[in-house]
Amino acid sequence: MTVLSETHIQDLIALRHELHRRPEVSGQEAKTAERIAHELQKRGADRVWQGLGGHGVAAEFMGVEDGLTVLLRCELDGLPILEISDLTYASEVKGKGHLCGHDGHMATMLGVATGLAKRPLKGRVILLFQPAEETGAGAKAVIDDLRWPEIRPDFAFAYHNVPGRPLGEIGIRPGPGNCASRGMQILLEGKSSHAAAPEDGVSPGPAMAALMQALPSLSTGMIGDADFALSTLTYARLGEPTFGIAPGQGELRVTLRCMTDDRMDALVTDAQSLVAQHCSDLSVKVMWHDIFLAVTNDLEATQLAHQVAVGQGRDVYEMPTPMRWSEDFGRIGGDGAQAAMLYVGAGETHPQLHNPDYDFPDALIPIMTDLFVGIVDRILGRVQV
Repeated sequence: MTVLSETHIQDLIALRHELHRRPEVSGQEAKTAERIAHELQKRGADRVWQGLGGHGVAAEFMGVEDGLTVLLRCELDGLPILEISDLTYASEVKGKGHLCGHDGHMATMLGVATGLAKRPLKGRVILLFQPAEETGAGAKAVIDDLRWPEIRPDFAFAYHNVPGRPLGEIGIRPGPGNCASRGMQILLEGKSSHAAAPEDGVSPGPAMAALMQALPSLSTGMIGDADFALSTLTYARLGEPTFGIAPGQGELRVTLRCMTDDRMDALVTDAQSLVAQHCSDLSVKVMWHDIFLAVTNDLEATQLAHQVAVGQGRDVYEMPTPMRWSEDFGRIGGDGAQAAMLYVGAGETHPQLHNPDYDFPDALIPIMTDLFVGIVDRILGRVQV
């Protein structure tokens, strides 16, 4: 039996569609956050924090006795991608869309808030609506917020929908769950010259050509291997689009990806060494962007979620390898919580994440509401009436 009535479910679907129409990208989620805070207050949260790490929102639901803190996390932000769909609730913001499912994750957490009207027996539940997940900046900003010690959990759970897997299937994986990743921006400065006398300048071209081959060669192994690393060239620019100037400036962008943070540290060192090796006659600046730590799922938390899912009659898929894509949830576990990310099937033929025609499956809202409330009940108990 679901925690939510049919009326609750339809209301949450309508709210999800409302959020879908008005996406806000990372760092700009002010109106979304305001809407969420209002919904949490309406659902009787004992306390609501706003402006966490930017536009983050958290709500507290207290048990009747002291105990552990269980945090459930979702994301506020959309993507800077043009939505292409004929949905009646398609994005009304040009060039922006909820094309990763964060609108559905938010609706799920509001469903959990509805279910928590009947409070836990012990401890408390924190529902965290995190900003700036897509850039890897939000979790760090929330943890750096001076109010985080008031929130810091003992257990933390989150989920992401996964196109390509059966709808409603619960994917679990203790240990490495999502890869660490970071963007490497390399700015090269030489000296421009007349195209008729390139020898009078210093072109970044030869160094860029060498790096465009050398950096991808840092890739090793396959996902699941301890030494797995993926170095992907994503952008290159040399000089200006003219015919009369030998270039003096260049830029490369590379995404580095590994299963563990230790392997990422080694990959960063190797990438920086290649830059130094090939750019000795240039001025070089390296900047790092979109830094995601690896998600490493706690064994006890993962097993607990597994048991609750089986008890609710859900199909459970034990994932043989981690996800290649990254998730900002890694910092929550890295801050000391026993944390587990769950990977929930969105349908075997569903459009992929970040596709322009992606849309979150509404059927997952009651499924994941039930699962999260069940996890809370298993850890904290429930007041009996």
